[in-house]
Amino acid sequence: MAMVLTSGPAIEPITIEEAKAHLRIDGTSEDALIASLILTSRLHIEAALDLALVDQSWTLLLDRVPRSGIVKVPISPLQSIDSIATIDREGLSTVVATETYTVDVASRPARIAFDAERVPSSNARLNGIEITLTAGYGATAAEVPDPIRQALLLLVAHWYEHRDPIEIGVPSTAIPQSVNRLLHPYRQVRL
Repeated sequence: MAMVLTSGPAIEPITIEEAKAHLRIDGTSEDALIASLILTSRLHIEAALDLALVDQSWTLLLDRVPRSGIVKVPISPLQSIDSIATIDREGLSTVVATETYTVDVASRPARIAFDAERVPSSNARLNGIEITLTAGYGATAAEVPDPIRQALLLLVAHWYEHRDPIEIGVPSTAIPQSVNRLLHPYRQVRL
């Protein structure tokens, strides 16, 4: 299974102006740094929690559908399954009919359940099933939950204050516990 980002978010969950207000910075001399810290903080949170904050397009690549006929989507929240296709050894794509599967967006992780008699398969050895999807809380920053937006601001501030490179063998500065506490409700429990 592989996840490939095909189209990133159009905007970041917090603006440079919001971050500068949080950091109490005037002027524009640090805008490029702050923009990179916002991007880095978003990517850090998304990777840590298997989340997409603002709507993004992804492709999930599978070798085969599990025997159960249920595919767990490894990124949340799932907005939609845009298409499912099988790819043969020659690279030809065949779209899977939408009536052959059901999408459960309420579960976390979201699931795709295929009809038992119509589970797609591919004669390609690797990545023969492509599932294109849209994930995220919405198209605007306002749709991202406030605790996550606050955690982003705190993480940006933390990395703004601790810019020094980390040397191996030297104690580093840990991410503040307040960030972890704000993000805790959005973690997936894994058994």
